[in-house]
Amino acid sequence: MKNLIRISPGDTRIINPASTGGVNRRDLLKGAGLTLAVVSTGSLLGACSDTPDAQATLVPNQYLRIGPDSKITLISPNTEVGQGAYTGLATLLAEELDADWSQIVIEGAPADVKLYGNPAFGGAMQGTGGSTTIKAYWEPMRKAGASARAMLIGAAAARWDVPAAEITISKGVVSHAGSGRSTIFGELVGDASKLDVPTEVKLKDPQDFVLIGRDTPRVDAREKSSGTALFTQDVQLPDMLVAVVVLPPRFGATVKKFDAAAARAMPNVVNVVQFKGTMREGVAVLATDTWSAKKARDAVKVEWDETNAFVMGSDAIFAQYKALAEKPGLEVRKEGDAAAALANGRRFDATYQFPFLAHAAMEPMNCVVQIRADGCEVWNAEQFHTGDQGVIANMLGLAPEQVKINMLYSGGSFGRRGNAFSDYLADTTAIARADGSGRPVKMVWMREDDMRGGFYRPAYLHALSASVDKDGRISAWQQRIVGQSIIEGTPLAAPGAAFDTSSVEGAHNMPYEIPNLQVELHTTKLGVPILWWRAVGSTHTAYAVEAFIDEIARGTNQDPVELRRSLLARHPRHLAVLNLAAEKASWSTELPKGTARGVALHESFDSVVAEIVEVSQKGNGFKVDRVVCVVDCGIAVNPNIVAMQMESGIVYGLTAVATGLISLQDGRVKESNFHDHPVLRINQMPKVEVHIVPSANPPTGVGEPGTPPIGPAVANAIAQLTGKTVQVLPFSSSDVTIV
Repeated sequence: MKNLIRISPGDTRIINPASTGGVNRRDLLKGAGLTLAVVSTGSLLGACSDTPDAQATLVPNQYLRIGPDSKITLISPNTEVGQGAYTGLATLLAEELDADWSQIVIEGAPADVKLYGNPAFGGAMQGTGGSTTIKAYWEPMRKAGASARAMLIGAAAARWDVPAAEITISKGVVSHAGSGRSTIFGELVGDASKLDVPTEVKLKDPQDFVLIGRDTPRVDAREKSSGTALFTQDVQLPDMLVAVVVLPPRFGATVKKFDAAAARAMPNVVNVVQFKGTMREGVAVLATDTWSAKKARDAVKVEWDETNAFVMGSDAIFAQYKALAEKPGLEVRKEGDAAAALANGRRFDATYQFPFLAHAAMEPMNCVVQIRADGCEVWNAEQFHTGDQGVIANMLGLAPEQVKINMLYSGGSFGRRGNAFSDYLADTTAIARADGSGRPVKMVWMREDDMRGGFYRPAYLHALSASVDKDGRISAWQQRIVGQSIIEGTPLAAPGAAFDTSSVEGAHNMPYEIPNLQVELHTTKLGVPILWWRAVGSTHTAYAVEAFIDEIARGTNQDPVELRRSLLARHPRHLAVLNLAAEKASWSTELPKGTARGVALHESFDSVVAEIVEVSQKGNGFKVDRVVCVVDCGIAVNPNIVAMQMESGIVYGLTAVATGLISLQDGRVKESNFHDHPVLRINQMPKVEVHIVPSANPPTGVGEPGTPPIGPAVANAIAQLTGKTVQVLPFSSSDVTIV
C-alpha cells in the first residue's frame, strides 16, 4: 500500500496505513486537509520541502526564506518546548522585516552548528537551554529581518526607478508614496535574491517597534489546539517499529540474561533485543504498535547484575550530607570574616533539605531513529543538536554530518531533553542497531519509565548560620551547600573550573549586602543520574536564602520586606522589583485572620523576580490564594508570553515544593506515576498577577526565573501563620498540605 502524505494547515506528514492500522481518529480530527497517495520512501519532513522555483525564493541568511507566495519561513535554531521560542523569534524577525504577522511560518532548523550555533554558548553548540533563546537572538534574528527588508527595498527601488529612501514597508506591503506604487514581498523576491546581502544594517529604534513589546498570537497555538502540531509520538514512517524498554531497577545495573520467549510469541512482536546506550543497559521489545510492544515488554523476564549498582537510600544520602555540612567546604565566596563574626551577636541556624525531583513533562521520553547504509536520521523533540548528533555519530562510526536530525515540537522538557550523554537518543540508536533490520525504530517510554529512568534535579542540603547585631542588622552569614554537580564529568565542564557554578548560583551571587559572608560547597558523587531542572541551582538556593532571611526577620521582629530593602542599597534593580511587588500586593495592608503574606526575591538567568503570595489556613491544610509576580526581564518582546512563562514557572515550582519528590529505597526509585508523584490540580491553582517592569535594556531570560521564588514565598507565608518554616521539602514530607 502506498503511503499517504497529509497536508493540512501548518502540517505535512507521512502516514503509512499498513503500519498504523489505518488512519486513526486523531487524524480525522485534524481539520480539513488534502490527502495525496504518493511516495513510498523518503524523510518525513523532507517529502514536501523542495521549493518549486528556487529562483523565485529569497534566502538572505540561514534563518529566513521568503517564497513567491509571500510566505515568510523562519528557520528556528532553537526548539519549541512550550516556552514560546518560536513566537519570540518570529517577533524579532517580523519586526525588522515589517512583515504581516499572518505571513510567518516556522520550520525547525537541522543540526548544523556552523549555521545555527547558539550565540549564548559562544556558537560552539546548537541547543536550547538556560532561558537563552530571546537573549541570544535579540540581535541576530533582527539583523536577519533587516537584511531581507533592505534587499526587498533595493529590488523595489530598481524596479520602480526611485530612491530606496523613499520606499516604505508596512505589514508585508512595499510602497512608494510618491508614485502610488505598491506590491507584496512575493513579487520582489526574484529580483531581491540577485542582490548582495548587506553587510551592515540599521536596526529600529525601540520607539518605532510595532510588534516587539506587544501581545501577538502564538505561532504554535493553532497547530497545538487543532491537533496538527507534530510531536515525536505523531511520527509514522514506512515499516516503523515501536520499541518499549525494560530498564534496570537500580542505576548502574547491567543485563545478566533475559528470557523473552513469552514476549516473542505475542501478536505483532517482531524482535526482542538487548541494548547498551551511553548511560544504561536494558532490553527492548520491538513491535508494530505501542500497545503490543508494551504488553510484550511486561512479559520479558530479566536477571540483572547489580555488582556495580547504586544501592543507597534517600535517608542514608541525607545523613551523609548532614555530616559533610558540619565541615568546611570549598570556599566559593568570601567577604569579611564570617566565622569570627558569628561568635558575636544573636545567632540563627537552619538546615534545609531538598529531594531529587523528576522533570515529569507531559510527553515522556521518546525518539525515532532510522539507520541507513549512508547515515542515520532522527526525529525528535531536539534540545541539544550538536551533542546528540556527535554522540549518535560516535556510536555508529559516522561523521556528524551523516546524522540528520529533524526537530519536532516537544510536550515539555524543563531540561530533561537536553543532557550531555544524549541518554534516550543513544538508547534508541542502540536498539535500532541491535535490531539490525534497517527499519525505523520509535522508542517510547511509559510514564513509569520516565519517572524511574533517572536524570533528576539533584538532592541538596543547605546549612546556614547568621548573626544579628543589637540593631537588628545581619552581621554574618555562612552557607554550606552539599550536593552533586550537574556539569562535573561531562563534556560541558569548563576546563580548570574550581567548582560547578550551577551548584551555588543564587547563593554565591545573592544581592544582599552583608559585611561578613561566606559560601562553601561540598560536591558529592552518587550513582544517581542528574540533570538541570527548570531554573537549575536556583531551585534550591532561592529557597534556602529567602526562607532564612524570613527566619531572621521573624526572630528579630522585623518586617520581611523592610529587612530586604535594607540589604539592597547597592542593587537598585532588585529593590525596584521588590518595591513594585510590595505595592501591587498591598503589602502593608492588614489581612483577615487565618491569612498571611509571604515574599521572596531572586535573580536567575539575568532576570529579577519578586513574588508575594497570600496563603490562608483551610482546616489542616493551606490554600495559596493569590500570587503577585513582578519581573524585570529587560524589553518584554511579547508581554503575554512573559506572563505565561511566569505563570507556568509558578505552578511548576509550587508543585515541586508541595509534593515533588523522588525518593530512593535501597537504590530503587519508589515513585512511579502521578498517583504517588502528584502535580498541582486546577482547584489548587492560585490567582496569579504578573507585572512587567518597563525596561529599555536587552531581553533576559523568562522561561525559568518564575520558578525559584514561589516555594520560599509560600513557605514564608505559612511560617507567618504557624511560626515555623518548612525545612524538609517537599511540604508533604513535613506534614504540610497545600489544598
